[in-house]
Amino acid sequence: MKFNPGGGMNQMLKQAKKMQQQMEQMQEEIYAREIEASAGGGAVKVKVNGRQEVLEVQIKPEVVDPEDVEMLQDLVLTAVNDALKQAQEMMTNEMGKLTGGLKLPGLF
Repeated sequence: MKFNPGGGMNQMLKQAKKMQQQMEQMQEEIYAREIEASAGGGAVKVKVNGRQEVLEVQIKPEVVDPEDVEMLQDLVLTAVNDALKQAQEMMTNEMGKLTGGLKLPGLF
């Protein structure tokens, strides 16, 4: 945004408000998106949304072994962490497109 002494403060405020509205709209669109991650070759699948909320966990029956609960726990943990990481990266990338890569505190 260029400073235009002739345009005054009103023009800058209008531009800032427009950018804020665009960011809010984009954020809502991102929140609605869903990301899926898996572990163990698809034995465990996790779906999260752009708000980084876990929506669904799918576990194939053949991976449930009462003798090896730790493996199942590790697969679930891996899938959840991967899905959340992807959701965060998506938010950062999409908001970065709007802000031109400028890191604005408190946005994402």
